[in-house]
Amino acid sequence: QGDLKESGGGSVQTGGSLRLSCVAERITFNSNAMGWFRQAPGKQRELVAAVLSSGTSHYADFAKGRFTISRDNARYIVSLEMNNLRPEDTAVYYCAAAPWRPMMRGQVTSWGQGTQVTVSS
Repeated sequence: QGDLKESGGGSVQTGGSLRLSCVAERITFNSNAMGWFRQAPGKQRELVAAVLSSGTSHYADFAKGRFTISRDNARYIVSLEMNNLRPEDTAVYYCAAAPWRPMMRGQVTSWGQGTQVTVSS
C-alpha cells in the first residue's frame, strides 16, 4: 500500500463533481495498468475504471459517461474525474496497480489506503 498515495474525495450533493488523484512510485506506475476501485458498506469492492500507459481505458457501466480516468506518465499520477455524482456512488475509493488482465479480474497487487466519497441527496 505504501507506494500508492491518494488525495481528493469528500462530500458533495447529488449532481456534484469530485476529482481523485493517486501518486505512485515510478516502478509501480510504469509496470502496471492503473485503476480505481470502490467499496460501499456491505458490498464487494468493484472496479470503477482502469487505464494503460497507452491511454487505453476501461469503465464499469455505471461510470461510463460520468467518470473519466487519466494518467500522467511523467508525474506518475492517475486521476479520476467524477461528474454528475449520485448517492449510490458513495463509497471508499481505492487506487490500484496491476497488470491489465488481473486488474479486470480484481486481482490487484498494490492498493492505496482509500479515500471516502460521500454523495448526499
